[in-house]
Parts: sequence; structure tokens; C-alpha cells
Amino acid sequence: MITRTMGRNGPKVSALGIGAMSFSDFYGPTTDEASFAILDAALELGITLIDTANVYGMGRSETVIGQYLTARGPDTRDRFHIATKASISRDPKTKARSFDNSPTHLAAELDKSLKRLCIERVDLFYVHRRDPRYEIEDVTETLASFVKAGKIAAFGFSEIAPASLRRAVAVHPVAAVQSEYSLATRLPELGLVQACADTGAALVAFSPVCRGLLTDRPPTTETVAQSAFMSEAPRFTGDNLAANLVATNSLRRLAASMGVPTAALAIAWLLSRGDHVLPIPGTRSVDHLRDLARGCDMELSTDDLARIEAAFPVGSTHGDRYATAQWIGPERYC
Repeated sequence: MITRTMGRNGPKVSALGIGAMSFSDFYGPTTDEASFAILDAALELGITLIDTANVYGMGRSETVIGQYLTARGPDTRDRFHIATKASISRDPKTKARSFDNSPTHLAAELDKSLKRLCIERVDLFYVHRRDPRYEIEDVTETLASFVKAGKIAAFGFSEIAPASLRRAVAVHPVAAVQSEYSLATRLPELGLVQACADTGAALVAFSPVCRGLLTDRPPTTETVAQSAFMSEAPRFTGDNLAANLVATNSLRRLAASMGVPTAALAIAWLLSRGDHVLPIPGTRSVDHLRDLARGCDMELSTDDLARIEAAFPVGSTHGDRYATAQWIGPERYC
């Protein structure tokens, strides 16, 4: 497994990580045993980066990881670079989301995450969403205090604008920024890819195969119906899903002609965007994880990249990645 640096002067981690949102029922029913199998396969493949959050399954994802580390023995902890996030809260009755970047809230949630994960320090701690009540410089100072206290090794932000990143870096080095990025979601190329490279932050790309769209087994109306999120996301609903399946068929044909899974080709393309880009796909399938990992073994030529762009040109995706309510929180910068 090839490695990349998590932030300027940061530790080496696997270029491919695992997004552990799939360890909850976010994309459909799963089991703890299935998640354990994914983590076992990750160790076999040399995947060291595991990314979770306190709200994934309302703590379930973190709990599963903690149970796995406990079950597999103390040496297993040191083989993973564990990232988690906080700042999103959900009303238990209405399920409405709110954001809190206060020092008290972040500190309390971090302590809960450490307990669920069964670890004493998290390797990377993200602010999951910006809270407009707090300037990013003040939030950065809060996160820096967690580093000083030894509770986290480094920190980052999820779904922030390039300008916000530059403001944060002026206070303290930022290890990573997390954003959706794939052949189907190219917005980060309008400033975030560049800002991360300039500031030394890793760009951790979630949904790198667009929630399954850029694979050989893309979503169907039946699988979309199993996910409350995807059932509301415009690009997976109505006529958009059918249009996106047609639009991505050329990419599937290209991957087949190259003798690789479509997911591997999508990962290889992302890795070609810069040495600071690290994809973190989520999956409930060991076979799919192996397909994804094959992308790390590919070296795309200039001709290969041109063929990919021809098969699935920028702007080919139908429908927004978020519904209106889902857009509350991520910073819009273009």
C-alpha cells in the first residue's frame, strides 16, 4: 500500500482510508461482524487510515471500532491512524441537526469519542461543521488546546471553504480538510485542492466513488430506498438516478477495457490529483474494499487521464449532491 503524509510534517498513512460511516446503517443494514471483517481486510491490505464521527449511527461506528481494537489486542491500535469528528448534534425526537463549536461542547464530545473508541488519544480530530457563532480562529485555538493536552495528535475541518482554511492555518497548522471529491463531484478543484496544497493540509476525499455511482455495481432504486440520506439526495432520486447511470456507463466500459474495476479507476484518478489527496471510501463489502484498493496500484498515464475525462467529462453528473436541508452546514465558496 502506498503512503501519503497526513498534513505537513505529519505521519505517513495509507493513501487509501476507510470511511466508517458504513459501520452504521447509513447506507443500509449492516452488522458488527461485517465491520470487523472490513477492518481485518484493511490490515491485510495495509490500509491504516480509519475515519469515523460521533454522529455515525449516534456513536455506533466509534463503538464498533473500539470493540474491534479491544478484541484484536493492544498492538492493533498502533496499526491504525484513527480520525473522528464532532460538532453536529441531533435532536433525539425531531432528528433536526444543529452545530456547536464551543470549547465545552467539543471537549465533551471528544471525551465521549475516546471512551467509545477505547483509546487515550485520537490521531486526527475534525470539526465536522462550522458554527457561525464562533470565528474559525477561536475554534482553531480550542483545537490547539486539545493537542497541548495530549488528547489529539492533530486536527482538521470538514466541508470548509479555502478562505476559512487559510484563516485557520494562520493560527495553527491544520493537518487535514475533509470534503466530498470524486470524478462526479469536482467542486474542490475550484480552490480547495489548491489551498490544501499551499497550506500543507491533506485533502481527505469522502465519497470518492460517489456513494457507489462510480462502481461496477451502482445504486438502484431499491438500494437507494434503504438509505434515508440517499433517498433525499437529488442525484439519486427521480430521473437523475437513471441519467447518472447512463452517464457513468462510459466510465464502466473504459475500466473494463483497462481490465480494472471501475471503483479502482475512480480511486486512481483521485490519487493523481495531488500527493496530498487521500480518498476514504466507505463499504460494507470486503470484495468492494479490495476493488477500491487496486486503485492504489495503478499509475495513470497522460493518455489514461485524457480517456477518463473523455468518458466522464467534468459536469456530467445530474442533480446536486445534497438536498436543501443537507446543505445547511457545509461552507459554499463558489
